[in-house]
Amino acid sequence: MTPFNEPDLGYKPPSELSQNKVRTTSTITRRDFTRSVGACAGLGLTGCAGPSNSGIRLKLAHTLNNDHPVHKAMVFMGQKLSELSSGTMSLEIYSNGQLGSERQLIELLQIGSLAMTKVSTISMEGFSPVMKLFSIPYLFKDTEHFWRVLNSDIGQSLLDSLRGVRLQGLGYYSAGSRSFYMTEAPILTPADLVSKKVRVLPSRTSIEMVEALGGAATPISWGELYTALQQGIVDGAENNPPSYYLSKHYETAKYYTLDEHTSVPDLIIMSRRVFDGLSEQQRAWLEEAMSASVIHQRKLWDAAEKEALSEVAKAGVEIIYPDKQPFRDAVAPMKTALAETELGPLIRKVEALEEPS
Repeated sequence: MTPFNEPDLGYKPPSELSQNKVRTTSTITRRDFTRSVGACAGLGLTGCAGPSNSGIRLKLAHTLNNDHPVHKAMVFMGQKLSELSSGTMSLEIYSNGQLGSERQLIELLQIGSLAMTKVSTISMEGFSPVMKLFSIPYLFKDTEHFWRVLNSDIGQSLLDSLRGVRLQGLGYYSAGSRSFYMTEAPILTPADLVSKKVRVLPSRTSIEMVEALGGAATPISWGELYTALQQGIVDGAENNPPSYYLSKHYETAKYYTLDEHTSVPDLIIMSRRVFDGLSEQQRAWLEEAMSASVIHQRKLWDAAEKEALSEVAKAGVEIIYPDKQPFRDAVAPMKTALAETELGPLIRKVEALEEPS
């Protein structure tokens, strides 16, 4: 399973952990699921359990555990969907990476074998280059600006960009902001990052950001990071507070600088084939349930962040609230260069929403 905002980009064997459904509970492997999908496809039923006495059950899979705010929000969405549809629609949720990595789940959506999943926008950069927008450091002034953008025509246009790859974007879940944590000394200014080896995501934009700040960007898999911090292979890393806490990286990296350089949301996406197979009324119910779950998930995420910061502070972590302007200034040339690419029009639209209208 993956942490709070760590995209699962590669292959992982399906977990044997239990399946958590909104309506029923059982265990399934990816092989068994694939076989059942083949049987359903023969009946013209793809991405869902098909019509039954309880109506349409849409299959949703993700790589997170059952305590994660995203999973809890999905359960809430399933309950809301059932309520709105008077029990004729529901979600069947496969958690803990039972059906594969984020990449594999996206592929299942594209062929219509799975109805829905959660992915990081980083995972979607190869499918829709405009998703790189979220990897630009200090693009958003604050949390309010971030959500103004997501709730605007900009956020909708990014969701719509997935239609060309047989996907339907339903909405965004919060995944907080990523900040630096170090093993030997705190990061107070960009100068403190010079020559420091910092673990980053395997994203070109993430690498360029750390290099612009003077650090040595070091891509390392999430599963190897705890040991890498312990053994000094890297001097630090970056992630949101819940991931920092739940990964126990705070046991080795005792300095957490809340510079909040990027805000990378999670996406709830759906198979275009399955979405097109729903009636107009069924789509309306699903979209309303999704909207309600977004509000619920934001509350869950905020609570998880507060708990994480409280717990790491109790464990002796020094939490630093730096002046962000020197960090913004250091990466400004990177943002300027990206403004000359296909992302330019979107960047300018985002900047125009810095203040509420």
